[in-house]
Amino acid sequence: MSDALVGGAAAQRMTPFYDAAVVLGAAIQPDGRPSPAMRRRIAHGVGLYREGRVGHLLLSGGCVEHETSEASAMRLIALEAGLPADVLTLEERSVNTLENARFCRPIIARRGWRRLLLVTDGYHLPRALYTFRRFGMAVDGAAAPAPRWSGPLLAAAARETVALLIYLWRIERALRAP
Repeated sequence: MSDALVGGAAAQRMTPFYDAAVVLGAAIQPDGRPSPAMRRRIAHGVGLYREGRVGHLLLSGGCVEHETSEASAMRLIALEAGLPADVLTLEERSVNTLENARFCRPIIARRGWRRLLLVTDGYHLPRALYTFRRFGMAVDGAAAPAPRWSGPLLAAAARETVALLIYLWRIERALRAP
């Protein structure tokens, strides 16, 4: 039987298969539209699913500055892109990267997912990977394709440098809490 008939087994041998991609949320604009960062991240997650690299998407993000959760906004985009609802799992309580990891961990454990891919923007990926790994999850990173560097993107990258230092302290403190 050819590899095409068994779901592209040859392609899966060449690229690692992950049980799930954890797609981290990003802002929802005041008018309710997803931010460009959210669109990039969920588009990348959808692409990974379509390529057969991941079996599920865990969409993570609560209500930060809008009444709609980031996870439910990403779910809508994924459904509009044609993904089946049963491959989408939502985590809707987190409002920051630390909580993304904290609240995703029990979902991942319940599902029995072992191999995970973390999807976010490239400038955010080092802090996100560090956070999820410190919470005991074996994750690899998958940066969403970045737009051209601009003022807002440079500001976000600079913010991440400071945030990483702060997170080193916050994560260690959170892990010591009962």
